[in-house]
Amino acid sequence: MVDNLPLLPLHYCQTWLLLHDISTILCFIIFIYTSHHYIYIYIYIYIYIYIYIKAIDLPTPLCTHLTTSAMASTPKEIASEFLPFIRVYKDGTVERLMGSPYVPPSARDPETGVSSKDIIISDNPKISARLFLPQTLDQNVQNQKLPVLVYFHGGGFCFESAFSSDHHRFLNRLVSKAQVVAVSVEYRLAPEVPIPICYQDCWDALQWVASHTENEDVGAANKEPWLLNYGDFGKVYIGGDSAGGNIVHNIAMKAGTESSSVKLVGAFMSHTYFLSSKPLGSEPKGEEFKNYVPCMVWGFLNPSTPGGIDSPMVNPAGPGAPSLAGLGCSKLLVCVSSKDELRDRGVWYYDLVKGSGFKGEVELFEVEGEEHAFHILSEAETQNVKKMINRLASFLV
Repeated sequence: MVDNLPLLPLHYCQTWLLLHDISTILCFIIFIYTSHHYIYIYIYIYIYIYIYIKAIDLPTPLCTHLTTSAMASTPKEIASEFLPFIRVYKDGTVERLMGSPYVPPSARDPETGVSSKDIIISDNPKISARLFLPQTLDQNVQNQKLPVLVYFHGGGFCFESAFSSDHHRFLNRLVSKAQVVAVSVEYRLAPEVPIPICYQDCWDALQWVASHTENEDVGAANKEPWLLNYGDFGKVYIGGDSAGGNIVHNIAMKAGTESSSVKLVGAFMSHTYFLSSKPLGSEPKGEEFKNYVPCMVWGFLNPSTPGGIDSPMVNPAGPGAPSLAGLGCSKLLVCVSSKDELRDRGVWYYDLVKGSGFKGEVELFEVEGEEHAFHILSEAETQNVKKMINRLASFLV
């Protein structure tokens, strides 16, 4: 019968126990000062027993139930995990074990002078972005126009953010050097949504940027003043690192086949996440390839994706993948680092584009002695970070 009783709120039980303790102390004081009168001894014993029974016998098993189930939190059950990156619980919640902390936008970054702010692109689906504006821009001059960069952050499709400290720092540096207006897209992450959703979110963000062109009839309420006043929509670029570089590829392919009010001048990708079922270069061979971290990430996030790691989303030369000649930009910059485990995939992609019949310009840029996403993760602005920033800035003209 006790098991069928409704549970009392936790604070009720705690209150009873508190009253019990207070009453015990008071009664004990009374006992000390009046112990020569036996009647008070009996009163003390009676009060003590009465309050004790009321405190712990609500009935007793119910109070015990409260302390074991409500007062002690029950650990959540793990459904799956991929350490040291992510953990998924059976109740649907996701715990991200890596990634840099959130930082707010700034009216003026103390190091670069770049201004930033957060905006909402869409409420349904929920897509937002962080905008960046360089310091040297005279915000009182209405006809001063700058190239527009739409940026897609990295993080294995499942962590990091447009609002994270490392990407915020990187875009402050790049915007300051390149003198561009940047839109860093906060797309939805896996595994809460399947990976193809991030491509659609980023495409929708690009179309929102395109809606600011003079010929586009969009309500003023949905238009962003920084883009309206300072964006040159004849110079729109996309860029991204790691998984964000993969998104750049998929968006550029989509731009080559679907109509849009804006044409991409160029796209850059750094340390891009590509795969195939056949190892190449320095990648592990044989059975060890199955335990190669990039392969495991894709398998964990996309266990039922048709084609697996040969899906056209991640293998641009896989079965059914469209020709890279269809990339919807006029120039492409592929960046790699000599110590990055994805270095050979970047070179492979560059060679594929060159051999595809792509009519635009394609260039490979390599930084020696650096590892994956060093220009994003480095807090210090080292010589190689400056070298990388300068090369990207010279591309965004």
